[in-house]
Amino acid sequence: MPPLAVHFVSLIILVALAFDFINGFHDAANSIATVVSTRVLSPRVAVVWAAFFNFVAAFGLGVHVATTIGKGVVDPAAMTNLVVVAALAGAIVWDLITWYYGLPVSSSHALIGGLVGAALAAAGARVLVWSGIQKIVIFIVLSPVVGMLLGFLFMVAVMWIARNATPMRVDRVFRRLQLLSAALYSLGHGTNDAQKTMGVIAVLLFTNGLLGPTFYVPRWVILAAHAAIAAGTLAGGWRIVKTMGMRITKLQPVGGFCAEAAAAISILGASFGGVPVSTTHTISGAIMGVGATRRLSAVRWGVATRIVWAWILTIPASALVATLTYWGLASFFR
Repeated sequence: MPPLAVHFVSLIILVALAFDFINGFHDAANSIATVVSTRVLSPRVAVVWAAFFNFVAAFGLGVHVATTIGKGVVDPAAMTNLVVVAALAGAIVWDLITWYYGLPVSSSHALIGGLVGAALAAAGARVLVWSGIQKIVIFIVLSPVVGMLLGFLFMVAVMWIARNATPMRVDRVFRRLQLLSAALYSLGHGTNDAQKTMGVIAVLLFTNGLLGPTFYVPRWVILAAHAAIAAGTLAGGWRIVKTMGMRITKLQPVGGFCAEAAAAISILGASFGGVPVSTTHTISGAIMGVGATRRLSAVRWGVATRIVWAWILTIPASALVATLTYWGLASFFR
């Protein structure tokens, strides 16, 4: 490759890692909101706890989601440098807008929308991998529903098991257990979300001939992506913490444990299946499921509705930004 092309690829990799940092920054609320709102950990300790397990997820949990992002959304042959830049721009802009307004939307779906919008602008619908996109769309609906159902069932089961225990004992036990559930959730978050950036960087290297004839995810890409998302989590997205941990429903340590455990199991299961689900959607659904065990009115459905609308708009909005960015870049480099 010419030196200028190598520098351009390096710049795009830095932009991808910046998106990964923003992903961690944006999704820090998902990782820590429950454990902070129940006062099991202080915000400062909680982000360190979450960041550590986001990074630990780099070791031994596979790259199934990265492969899906790299080959299962857009034909790798169509993933030119400009398409990747435009896709990242669409995801970053939407993430920052929703962070500003305190809306816990999916960075994963923002990236997927960016990829779709940029690819459509560059080469049309023929380069989209419809089977992969269909699976992702199904899980947009399925992941919060599964999270809600598991959160509800876990909470009901715990209420039955602890029916003869005093509230003070239940609180003391689940304050300790919530440390484990928060760690498990952060592990799932790192496993699923960091892999999206890995997939983008890996396909960028592949299409520029830097990986050889076979697509794979290099070890340095895995470590860099996890380090970036962990650093973003350390920075924290405090605007969203309040929405996730306090506005949807009021949580106690037992509820926080059930929500985090339900979301973690859902996310890890999807990750091993190579499905890039929304960790945001899943934990939001789990929190709603826990709240619904008290009574349906315990969930602030007005806030929940606002969040769902943001979810619906994520893919088209990020796709639109990516399309406009691609057109602008293409005319500049023409």
